[in-house]
Amino acid sequence: MNIVVQKFGGTSVRNLECQRQVMQKVLRPYREGNKVIVVLSAMSGETNRLLGLAEEWSDNPDPAEVDSLVSTGEQISCALFAMLLKQQGVKCRSVLGFQAPVKTDCCYGKARITAIDESRLKGMLQEYDILVVAGFQGCDDNGRITTLGRGGSDTSAVALAAAIKADVCEIYTDVPGVFTTDPNLCSDARKIDRVSYDEMLEMASMGAKVLQIRSVEFAKKYNVTVHVRSTFSDEPGTIVTQEDENMEAVMVSGIAYDKDQARITLIHVKDNPGVSAQIFSPLAEKKILVDMIVQNPSKDGLTDMTFTVPRADVKPTIKTLEKLKYEIGYEELSSNLNVAKVSIIGVGMRNHSGVASKAFRALADENVNILMISTSEIKITCLIDDKYTELAVRTLHKAFNLEEGKHIE
Repeated sequence: MNIVVQKFGGTSVRNLECQRQVMQKVLRPYREGNKVIVVLSAMSGETNRLLGLAEEWSDNPDPAEVDSLVSTGEQISCALFAMLLKQQGVKCRSVLGFQAPVKTDCCYGKARITAIDESRLKGMLQEYDILVVAGFQGCDDNGRITTLGRGGSDTSAVALAAAIKADVCEIYTDVPGVFTTDPNLCSDARKIDRVSYDEMLEMASMGAKVLQIRSVEFAKKYNVTVHVRSTFSDEPGTIVTQEDENMEAVMVSGIAYDKDQARITLIHVKDNPGVSAQIFSPLAEKKILVDMIVQNPSKDGLTDMTFTVPRADVKPTIKTLEKLKYEIGYEELSSNLNVAKVSIIGVGMRNHSGVASKAFRALADENVNILMISTSEIKITCLIDDKYTELAVRTLHKAFNLEEGKHIE
């Protein structure tokens, strides 16, 4: 059987009018003879409302009970949407995470999918033409409800598409696709027709909110073609797929930024073997994501170590390192929350030289100082003062002619 997976976010299902609009999107592949799995988020604002209740009822709410609570948001969306479809004479049913089942680990609030019962889903599709599946949720080996973290419905949709080998996974959002940069910062931003998994991973890791990063990881691992498009129009969106020669011919595909960053510096660290492990291992144990790392040249057996973490992790990072001050052997710890990362991204950078020099020159011409630099095969990231973020994004977007689609070769 031909199967299409479609996912709709909270703004797309926020009220009856929006859900009726979504229904027309769902009925299109159904009327073309496909079986359809529709993955829904909770109505816009509902998850925050439920989290607020948890905080009102308890100073320290149990994570497992929080998951049980917030999962009801998706349950409401699915039940109501299934009612709309049945009113149209469609043979359908709502399916919750534990009914699929979507198996996860027991890391409540940010669980990871471990398995999906393909035979169970296909059995239901033999009986029903459309399944309305709750995104964002699953269950652990003890049968307890779990949730996948913010944006988890994207991951649910791609994982389901991978499990049942769907023809395509359509992710519907309130934007028409993936852009060369944030249109809110740069009015010249242009929609990209096709983007590779690796490029989309880098964009998602830099805070681009079109797709959740774990959904892109799933898509790449299981070769799921993802079509990002708008709920509110019929125009084609952006295809996320394997890279091809045309993608490699383009030097830079997009400019991304992340203002949710902080810089931590340990001053006069002893430059001995194993010191880096003493610093970063305790942070890893606390699930603190460390990104850019710079170590200054040693002088008199001492060095400075600088790295970045998400702003939300600044306090636990400082608390952890202060406890280890004498064990690590640093003199002083400083932090700076007024920083941002700006990245140039493109698979074509593997085959083109001069990307870094062009980017650095463009920023220098606008007097934007670079605090730190990190690179990968397809990304160059600069840490700058956050007050220059908008200027830096616009400058780099223009430097690589992304607004016109005339990519510099």
